[in-house]
Amino acid sequence: MPPRRLRSALSAVLITLSCLLVPFGALAAWAAYGLADTGRYVTAMAPLAADPAVREAVADTVGDGLLRAVDQHLDVRPAPGPVRPFVRDAVRSFTHTRAFRLAWDTGNRVTHDAVLRALRGRDEHAVTIDLAPVTAQVKRQLTHDHVPLAARIPVEHTVVAVLPAARLTALRKGFHVLEVAGSWLPAASVAFAVGGIALAVRRRRAVAATALGTALGGALLVLALRVGRALTLADLPAGVSHGAAGAVYDALTGPLRDAAWLLLGLGLTVALTTWLTRRPRPPRPARHRQAPPAPAPTPAPAPTRARA
Repeated sequence: MPPRRLRSALSAVLITLSCLLVPFGALAAWAAYGLADTGRYVTAMAPLAADPAVREAVADTVGDGLLRAVDQHLDVRPAPGPVRPFVRDAVRSFTHTRAFRLAWDTGNRVTHDAVLRALRGRDEHAVTIDLAPVTAQVKRQLTHDHVPLAARIPVEHTVVAVLPAARLTALRKGFHVLEVAGSWLPAASVAFAVGGIALAVRRRRAVAATALGTALGGALLVLALRVGRALTLADLPAGVSHGAAGAVYDALTGPLRDAAWLLLGLGLTVALTTWLTRRPRPPRPARHRQAPPAPAPTPAPAPTRARA
């Protein structure tokens, strides 16, 4: 194979590998540096404290726990009926307060730390969160509003499973792979792209191909996020709010979605710029064929003498 053709083939292979690694590199980097960072996680989840679907889901969970405690532990039978609307209203009112936002951020921080310890350690116990602090806040609010028997409502531990024990092993392996890949996949993608462009015989064309491949990787990542959202909401267990789950999914994948759109826009911009700034090739000079040399004139035959 001539060196020119060999360079073109190696360049095409490196550029193809770079474009294939773009969506996987973005996904691994998001998992390693976004999901695995407690500060970024809490910052991403903080706006959900004002989301109506999340508030309603928290109010239903805490309210149901309080009402179960009332039914099980209060021995005054006429009380639960009048208490129920007050409990529901108090919980919903509490989700609009600053105390709820602080409790939301604290709960997310504690939960995230527990999930990271479970994924990076060897503990096989399920990761759960306890809504007892929120229940205590609601009880104080009911007592302050002089709701009958509110002071006698027991504050029980309402435990919600975040990470089931049966899925810990598989999730731990996947998380470890993402942590390792999050550092070298993006670097490998950039290195392959630089190498492919450097080896290319026509570098402008190689730059355009790399940009279009990057844009395609970003588009595929956007599509994968939408499909993942639909599948996540379709597999929810009964009783889980689809609105709240969708809001949580959007908040967690927001940085990855922004990165995907950035790759798509940047790739298309570079490809378009490369195409618009290309230099027109000078016209080739017309080749005139030389006329064949004219045949030499044939000498006229000598006149013949008449015989006498």
